[in-house]
Amino acid sequence: MAIGYLVIQARIADNAVPLENVRITILDDQGRSVYGLTTDESGETPMVSLETAEAALSLDPNYTGSPGVGYDVLAQAAGFLPLYVANVLIYEGETAILPMTLLPDQGKTRGDETERITIPAPAVARREARRQEGLDVEPYVLRQVVIPNMITVHLDAPSSYAANVQVPFTDYVKNVASSEIYPTWPDAALRANIYAIITFALNRIFTEWYRSQGYDFDITGSTAYDQAFVYGGPIYGSVSGIVDEIFDEYVTRAGQYAPYFTSFCNGTTVTCAGLSQWGTVTLAERGFAPLQILRAYYPIDVVIAQAQAVTSVLSSYPGTPLKRGSAGLDVQNIQNYLNRIRKNYPAIPAIADASGVFGSGTEAAVRKFQSLFHLTEDGIVGKSTWYKISQVYTAVARLAELDSEGAQLGIGTVPPNTVLRLGSGGNDVLTLQYLLSVIAQFYPAVPEVRQDGVFGSSTRQAVIAFQRMKELAPDGIVGAATWQALYDTYLSIRGSLPDTAPDAGYFEYTVRSGDTLWRLSQRFGTTVDAIRRLNGLAGDALYVGQILKIPTPVSYQYFEYTVRPGDTLWLLSQRFGTTVDAIRRLNGLTGDILNVGQVLMIPND
Repeated sequence: MAIGYLVIQARIADNAVPLENVRITILDDQGRSVYGLTTDESGETPMVSLETAEAALSLDPNYTGSPGVGYDVLAQAAGFLPLYVANVLIYEGETAILPMTLLPDQGKTRGDETERITIPAPAVARREARRQEGLDVEPYVLRQVVIPNMITVHLDAPSSYAANVQVPFTDYVKNVASSEIYPTWPDAALRANIYAIITFALNRIFTEWYRSQGYDFDITGSTAYDQAFVYGGPIYGSVSGIVDEIFDEYVTRAGQYAPYFTSFCNGTTVTCAGLSQWGTVTLAERGFAPLQILRAYYPIDVVIAQAQAVTSVLSSYPGTPLKRGSAGLDVQNIQNYLNRIRKNYPAIPAIADASGVFGSGTEAAVRKFQSLFHLTEDGIVGKSTWYKISQVYTAVARLAELDSEGAQLGIGTVPPNTVLRLGSGGNDVLTLQYLLSVIAQFYPAVPEVRQDGVFGSSTRQAVIAFQRMKELAPDGIVGAATWQALYDTYLSIRGSLPDTAPDAGYFEYTVRSGDTLWRLSQRFGTTVDAIRRLNGLAGDALYVGQILKIPTPVSYQYFEYTVRPGDTLWLLSQRFGTTVDAIRRLNGLTGDILNVGQVLMIPND
């Protein structure tokens, strides 16, 4: 028998929280245990080898069996529902990366209650007809092509009552490619198919194909209408590496910028006017490059273009890789992001390099980050590493921000006794929106909402999604039963999360331009000696980007908040019960201008 490989990742909240000590059991098709593993502090198991079929079978369109061998995986952890994933296909020479997103256990679990996911055969091996319809170019709906941070996927046919899930765009593309085709195909064939997958999804978003019809999602996971997506399915190493490299590139026609409608099918048992998946293998074996393969099925003038932007990142990729010897603000940003991510992923080494200088310490931290997220381990911050660091930092910072907001709101354990519906407003709506936002980090079926104190249509949609998830009447009205379910779910999340907060008695502060020990002591109500002692400093020298521990007097606290579109100092002061002057003073601001992504310290008196 041939050999393939499997590694399991137990991480939740969009990779913000790794779960340590999750018990993993890998079983063969007879239900016999093959491996018993435990996740490490980064939420990952060691890579294991498993017997499988010969890779050559995956290159034969006439072979009717499976070119991979299926294994089942069971994950168990205190405070979480067990998760059982069946039929994880292992291919010769390929590494399958299985993300296991465990759901918090609300303490009401029966002994036999387990979340179950069954992985179907790849779409290329199925015989179901594909009725993909879409717009090639006209009409233009959006003015530019951007890569979304998250894509909303409906898990069945458009009109079904299946759940929606929000997935990071790159993870979505990796999942689709791993669910559509065989990862053992030639590189050029994989790339041509992945270009088609990326472009198909961007076309749906760009033309607002489903949202213009009144649906609340971007695309479906149905192969009849769109492309295969298996929530909780494995990602294969060859696919992952290509997607990380080309995720912001797509197919369009020369002289245009709209994503072309890249329909496709397997080309053998199912035929269509678009790309033949099996045909890409034949052409790749004949030496065709990815673009040549695409032009064999789509108009001859199609080209590969790059999206104008990637949304929800704090700063854009600088255009050139950062590596040993690089210096400047971009290096400083990466150092700050990695230092913050390190709180949740302590395997990443601390960076001792001077702020903004890419030395051996920064390189070591980058390499470890790349290892944890299965990127090329070269210690260089190229496009794929830049955006992955930004993505993980955003998730980690968002979770920390929600934790601080919860303390400010004073959620407690007893739900309000009000009834909220479309048009309601006030503090109880803020509480509702906060609860939904926290729950959305751990349950992809619930969309996150803006916390503005107004019960609008987006809040109603999130309430309905939550009610469906909890098998309550999906009326969009928050009465006693929905309030109780919200609190039960929120408290179960709080009770199951590992502690990644700093030790009590201090908070961490990132040194900015103009800071001195004396100024920091005055700003935070402490002394220079106290800061020196806590940080083991012998003198007064500080450098921009340095992380200091600041003693927290009982009378002074703050939390960090990341500025979002529409925020102003006045709105923030009203929302968090402080004053504009207090926010200005704490952050050393001289005016009212805020930038999206800016991290503010908000007084928490």
